[in-house]
Amino acid sequence: MTPATLASAGLDTGDTAWLLAATALVLLMTPGLALFYGGMVRTKSVLNMLMMSFVSIALVTVVWLVAGYSLAFGDDTFAGLIGGLDHVGMAGIGPDDLTGSVPTLLFTTFQLTFAILTAALISGAVADRMKFSAWLLFVPVWTLLVYVPVAHWVWGPGGWIKDSLGALDFAGGLVVEIACGASGLALALVLGPRIGFKKDAMRPHNLPMVMLGAGLLWFGWLGFNGGSALGANGLAAASVLNTLVAGCTGLLGWLFVEQRRDGHPTTFGAASGVVAGLVAITPACGTVGVLGAAVVGLAAGVVCSYAVAWKFRFDYDDSLDVVGVHFIGGVVGTLLIGLFATATMTGGPEGLLLGGGTGQLLRQGVAVLAVAAYTFLVTYGIGKAIDRLIGARASEDQELTGLDQTVHAESAYDHGGLTHATAQSPGHIAAHSQDRSTAP
Repeated sequence: MTPATLASAGLDTGDTAWLLAATALVLLMTPGLALFYGGMVRTKSVLNMLMMSFVSIALVTVVWLVAGYSLAFGDDTFAGLIGGLDHVGMAGIGPDDLTGSVPTLLFTTFQLTFAILTAALISGAVADRMKFSAWLLFVPVWTLLVYVPVAHWVWGPGGWIKDSLGALDFAGGLVVEIACGASGLALALVLGPRIGFKKDAMRPHNLPMVMLGAGLLWFGWLGFNGGSALGANGLAAASVLNTLVAGCTGLLGWLFVEQRRDGHPTTFGAASGVVAGLVAITPACGTVGVLGAAVVGLAAGVVCSYAVAWKFRFDYDDSLDVVGVHFIGGVVGTLLIGLFATATMTGGPEGLLLGGGTGQLLRQGVAVLAVAAYTFLVTYGIGKAIDRLIGARASEDQELTGLDQTVHAESAYDHGGLTHATAQSPGHIAAHSQDRSTAP
């Protein structure tokens, strides 16, 4: 997804039309994520989860247009680490300027949707317990200090991971998945575990909402990965097919583990498996063939189905499994490029299993370590600073009562009508009075 030199080619209306559609698909992923996360939390925090995703759209958009795009995709100013400020406030970019064969304003918008989704993904790690005011401060600061530099390293002109190291990341395994996963872990450690973690049942309160959210994410992911080809071409088509395939094998891998380990496949496992497969294929969709995509998705479905339980062993409360799915899935997909990359897709570099030696695998590993370390440490610092400044965690009373009521003064569900309608049926009342809210 590296931009070409401005105005290096003429406008291609087919490429432009495809990227317009892909941009809309990627933007849809954030509302899809809101539903996915909203269904996973308890009833008392549904609206708060929806708000954390939706407000990220507004916050990141402002930051991106003011300085984020220029710093990420402007000409390199220092050792492949950060871009310049030539386009602050989108200065110097008009409707006739091109990035490759598409308008630069469209390329900017497409990249913006990636930044929005990445920030929103982090909210799953701190569900039920982060102050909304702290989130409003965290998102723009994190976008500038974490997302923007990493995007420049991997995709920007002169970025050190792309140009000096030579690691491959077609659509965001490093920039999106590993960055949000490592950042989610850091922020979860700053806040500490939820009240009742490892003691109270905290399962998803609305599995149909989770499945709907996962379906919207899968739909949008076709634009996420296919659009990263920046053109209506064979690479876009291959990326779309690889994305579909990996989602399918991720689902099957997760369900296989559930059946073998627990004795039953679940809808929650199916949704999680799809997302795990999609996460893993994100960096690899433009570098591996169809068989490689199937293996990448399957590996992620199996590995991530075990990784989500690590939080109970290591005592970090990653509420909605951002670490177990996005970080681990991102690592799996990014590393497997070093095994399955094919010259047919990359135009040069090949993986170990296709005769390319260990070089590409080592480059992928260095990139993973660098991005994970940077994003974790900087995010931890941001979280600590916000905690000192305004306090990052909601009060005990707010957490126990629920952030929907105490922060937003709203409730996702009106239980008054239900109580009235079932007043003549004590058994029915008892059935509906049980707390179905559990976490993964």
